[in-house]
Amino acid sequence: MNLSISTETNEEAVVVHVGGDLDVYTAPRLKDTLAKAMVDDRRLVLDLSQVHFIDSTALGVLVSLLEQSQAAAGDLRLVMDDPYLLKIFHITGFDGMFSIYPEVAEALSQD
Repeated sequence: MNLSISTETNEEAVVVHVGGDLDVYTAPRLKDTLAKAMVDDRRLVLDLSQVHFIDSTALGVLVSLLEQSQAAAGDLRLVMDDPYLLKIFHITGFDGMFSIYPEVAEALSQD
């Protein structure tokens, strides 16, 4: 499946919408987009609600992004509601590392 990425920016957050599969082939493109989207003092919301597959390479990109965000005192939030993705995050323990929300609006509104 192809990867689609779009970015929107407002005063308080940068929202990156991702669709398709995140794997060894698409992870570099995601990594490049996220590097450009990360702003130190702005919340970064990564909308994965249209992603239905993620592999270890893409998970590594997300962990790296989380580490960069924390080092810059940033605020990274993930949006996902797919049971498969949620199970992967639970099994790996990443659900305890990341702030995960079911909808973009909720990720934006929570302080």
